[in-house]
Amino acid sequence: MTRKKKGKSKKGISNLTNTILSILKKDRNQSFNYKQIAAKLGVNDASSRNKIIKTLAKLAAQQEIIQVERGKFKAVINTEYHTGILDLSAKGSGYIICDAFDDDVFIASNNINKALNGDEVEFYVYKRRKRGKLEGEITNIIKRDKSEYVGVIQLHSNYAFVIADSPKMHKDIFIPINKTFKAEDGDKVLVKLEDWPEKADSPYGKVIQVLGKPGDHNTEIHSILAEYGLPHEFPHEVEDFANKLDTSITADEIAKRRDMRKDLTFTIDPKDAKDFDDALSFKVLNNGLCEIGIHIADVSHYLQEGTVLDDEAYERATSVYLVDRVVPMLPEVLSNKACSLRPHEEKYTFSAVFQMNDKCEIKNEWFGRTVTYSDARYAYEEAQAIIENNMGLAIPAKAEIHNISEINNTIPKEVSLTEKEYQTPKEIAYAILKMNELAKIMRRKRMSSGAISFDKVEVKFNLDEESNPVGVFFKTSKDANKLIEEFMLLANRKVSEFIGKKDPKKTFVYRVHDEPDDSKLANLQGVVSKFGYKLNFKDRKATSASLNNLLKEVNGKKEQNLVDTLAIRSMSKAEYTTHNIGHYGLAFDYYSHFTSPIRRYPDVMAHRLLQQYLDGGKSASEEAYEDKCNHSSAMENLATKAERDSIKYMQIKFMQDHKDDEFVGVISGVTDWGIYVEIISNKCEGMVSVRDMKDDHYAFDQDQYAMVGRNTKTMYQLGDEVVVKVKNTDLVKKHLDFNLVGKKEIE
Repeated sequence: MTRKKKGKSKKGISNLTNTILSILKKDRNQSFNYKQIAAKLGVNDASSRNKIIKTLAKLAAQQEIIQVERGKFKAVINTEYHTGILDLSAKGSGYIICDAFDDDVFIASNNINKALNGDEVEFYVYKRRKRGKLEGEITNIIKRDKSEYVGVIQLHSNYAFVIADSPKMHKDIFIPINKTFKAEDGDKVLVKLEDWPEKADSPYGKVIQVLGKPGDHNTEIHSILAEYGLPHEFPHEVEDFANKLDTSITADEIAKRRDMRKDLTFTIDPKDAKDFDDALSFKVLNNGLCEIGIHIADVSHYLQEGTVLDDEAYERATSVYLVDRVVPMLPEVLSNKACSLRPHEEKYTFSAVFQMNDKCEIKNEWFGRTVTYSDARYAYEEAQAIIENNMGLAIPAKAEIHNISEINNTIPKEVSLTEKEYQTPKEIAYAILKMNELAKIMRRKRMSSGAISFDKVEVKFNLDEESNPVGVFFKTSKDANKLIEEFMLLANRKVSEFIGKKDPKKTFVYRVHDEPDDSKLANLQGVVSKFGYKLNFKDRKATSASLNNLLKEVNGKKEQNLVDTLAIRSMSKAEYTTHNIGHYGLAFDYYSHFTSPIRRYPDVMAHRLLQQYLDGGKSASEEAYEDKCNHSSAMENLATKAERDSIKYMQIKFMQDHKDDEFVGVISGVTDWGIYVEIISNKCEGMVSVRDMKDDHYAFDQDQYAMVGRNTKTMYQLGDEVVVKVKNTDLVKKHLDFNLVGKKEIE
């Protein structure tokens, strides 16, 4: 018994020593006396105070702390400290991403010290390595990544806990009973962190919004938005301000602009689009050149700096496109009405107008504010029908358009927005065909310059009236989509060249894309080699050509979506900045975002800066615009995550009604806890747990990206086709579990 007590005492002393050192190291620029340390520890009895005094004396004798004045101590710092961003796993351990190290630094769960995923932290690195990796300890939290979390509340008699939806939030959140916002047990709530006391195992928070019952459609969609701090409605004062704007087209304002209302102008957009922020105009000039105008909604005319409307648009920075709804950056009076280039309406626009020959050589360019009139609105499918109906038809360089009787200008009822067959004006049919021809030349030039062709398949859903998914289809990019894409790319590139080349010292908002990381490319090579593909990374041009060849080779094959996804992940992330480094993926030296100001705030900034410089204004503050760029990049990242989560949620909802069906899928990932399978027919991805693979004892073979049976030597390898059935669907956690039926039989 005596020995046991002694052991406990040693452990207690050791814990007290470590705790005191931790307190002094955390606030290493401050000195503490025993009373302050006792207060931090939450003790005030004589016995505890004496232990603290003795421990301080011992640490000072060991020169681990120093007495800076009578009774006041500081930690002795002989360690180099770094800062980085914590990437936490669901298990509670994590890695710190830090520019000072080539490799991420491993942090064990007992060295996380109250840091949460995404936090900017201070840390030091041990001299030793763990499993060949650098290992460290977090000493301070510099900046929390987020303070609000979505989760399910569990009520007890005197307190509550919120269990966060995010697997990256490894701690439950303690809620005092008077801060539950009248939530009922089991409700989905939004909680705000308030404190994390020194001795508490969990952070303390308060409920700030009750979202509804878990599993309910609107609850889950609002939860996705709330998880990323994205709003789902506009504040009353913002809506009120927008509704009071003068959105009329006036003679005074027209007089300040280039009047292009008589130029043939039309829009091509998705059939379900409500906001049309770009239009194209077309005419053949007497000298044989084509004059093509790219007309963009002049949002900056209405969105004035310093107003509540502009502040709200800046905070949002982007529209968010969820599966069943759009959360717009601007209120409807602007996004769907005043700024939307709707057919048969005059609109204020900001335009890039180019005169080009048949080789797509630009002979003249003009940028400025305009007024335009859209003659017609087309869905991509309608424009595509015009292109496909005239395949093989030679489009004259210069012609009397009305005499081109050969052009088939019929829009079939299957793709018609009116659901009836109709004849579109031949002038517009000719314009679409001519611009398609020019777009193909521009695309060829881009690809030969080293651009990478990421035509990734998009998953789309057919929804019923209650927003339930009743079908899945894949959206692919056809000629009509690429026509619009090429002319938008042209405007974005030429606007940034106009500023960046003419006066590189002038502040501008660029969209940049760095070269891919060598280690990510090596990982990509490791995976695609399992499918028999080879890549060449000798130089920049070889890398681009090799990636394009890979994307072409996998087109239509079972592994296409997996390889497309991995190839995109191997790329650097595009971002907004005032420091131009070019755009690797597009092979442009100058690039900006100019063409979507209804849904992207950086485009609004580009419009404002361009007009300022066209008016002869001085350069804007680089520092102020760089901050705005950083904010826009961060908000774009959050919106992308929310959009992915909404797709995942809808896929799981779709699979709930197919629990008895067998599906053929491709193994898209292999880990030591199981295999991930992506169903070929609908791109839904789920996991088969190794615990459920009961026909053998399976072990993870890292070198072969495979799960291998110990007895049968059966191998389930990355890229293999397998048959699965749904085991479990969890809409709340957005998790899909499969049971493995077996390998797909080769037909």
